[in-house]
Amino acid sequence: MSVKTRLLALGIELPEPAAPVANYVPFVRTGNLISISGQIPISGGALAFAGTVGADVSVEDACAAARMCAVNLIAQMNAACGGDLERVVRVVKLGGFVNGINGFNQQPLIINAASDLMVDVFGDKGRHSRSAVGVNGLPMGVPVEIDALVEIA
Repeated sequence: MSVKTRLLALGIELPEPAAPVANYVPFVRTGNLISISGQIPISGGALAFAGTVGADVSVEDACAAARMCAVNLIAQMNAACGGDLERVVRVVKLGGFVNGINGFNQQPLIINAASDLMVDVFGDKGRHSRSAVGVNGLPMGVPVEIDALVEIA
């Protein structure tokens, strides 16, 4: 099954890739690797989630935010591949950051939402290494930010 078919089956329409909000680029290609800058839960050009997990954001909403970050990562992959996601050879690594209250320890559960989507969309090519890190703040007050390293043909 093609990546586009999988996206359609999942009801996912890729958004326009988000433009950088500071002095960086959305992705860098070096050889066959694409390093994608951290993506936050933006939908329709606006923040969909803000706050701290365990205080003003539930674990369920944080999972939804992580999934949205993953959709935005795929949109950046699509741009990096010139609109041909079949060029993705492997999602190599996801780096997940979760803004949680002191003592919060469910970062892996939240970042699983992004990991699961990569496998749902890319199959075995979506299986990756990963980090899931707790932090005490993220840009624009978001609860989740995720970056990626992807190999393309």
